[in-house]
Amino acid sequence: MNDMTSGNYCTVTEFFLAGLSEKPELQLPLFFLFIGIYMITVAGNLGMIILIGLSSHLHTPMYYFLSSLSFIDFCQSTVVTPKMLVNFVTEKNIISYPGCMTQLYFFLIFAIAECYILAAMAYDRYVAICNPLLYNVTMSYQIYIFLISGVYIIGVICASAHTGFMVRIRFCKLDVINHYFCDLLPLLKLACSNTYINEMLILFFGTLNIFVPILTIITSYIFIIASILRIRSTEGRSKAFSTCSSHILAVAVFFGSLAFMYLQPSSVSSMDQGKVSSVFYTIVVPMLNPLIYSLRNKDVAVALKKIIERKTFM
Repeated sequence: MNDMTSGNYCTVTEFFLAGLSEKPELQLPLFFLFIGIYMITVAGNLGMIILIGLSSHLHTPMYYFLSSLSFIDFCQSTVVTPKMLVNFVTEKNIISYPGCMTQLYFFLIFAIAECYILAAMAYDRYVAICNPLLYNVTMSYQIYIFLISGVYIIGVICASAHTGFMVRIRFCKLDVINHYFCDLLPLLKLACSNTYINEMLILFFGTLNIFVPILTIITSYIFIIASILRIRSTEGRSKAFSTCSSHILAVAVFFGSLAFMYLQPSSVSSMDQGKVSSVFYTIVVPMLNPLIYSLRNKDVAVALKKIIERKTFM
């Protein structure tokens, strides 16, 4: 970091996070709203992981993916929300330079992992509906482990590249990040040195990490829908469709808000608009996913009922 002190630059040791809203009268209501969302997120996602762990009939790849999604959502929310809550109740929300880079790094890992886990889940549904007889072979435990490892490896590689190049940037004394957490675009706005490589990385990885999963998901669903339409019975159709509908809903909300934030030209996207869309994928989606999957999924409801009954009889 010492090389940053050369010339007109001074080393920035900390940043101020501007937060979600500047209005004093909104701080407390927003604090209670987001602490409520965070508690539901933690309870929902940890509850889903424990439920899948305890229910032997949920030990299938579909539910292993779901418990990985819950783990990613729990971590994603924990990386962002607690620091955001501090913002609502303190005069100035300070984050140290190492703290900011650490938050950026872990936020990126889990955001990118979520893109790919949703793609892996779409592939899983494709195999289950289009090749049901080969499902156990195609989606063996080894393949599940391979896919999950891939999800995290891609997340770590992309996050390391982004954070590595972010650490090389020199920041001016203007140290207020117009956001509620350390994200790529708001940090680059404070840069004093050339950010060309960083912007290219955002464009390259942003396009890759949104389009590769989206194409995988769309391709899977084209095959799934074609397959569902061939099912003669209405009951069979609705059963096949109901296993996918919750996943489609989760995908739409997550990728919609993500694309809105990152795939706009910087001149167009106002940071405040960006803040609202990032609230969706960093805070609202992690809360919604367990709700979407538990409310729309009979197996999860049955497993929950069994566990509650087991506890009452003990």
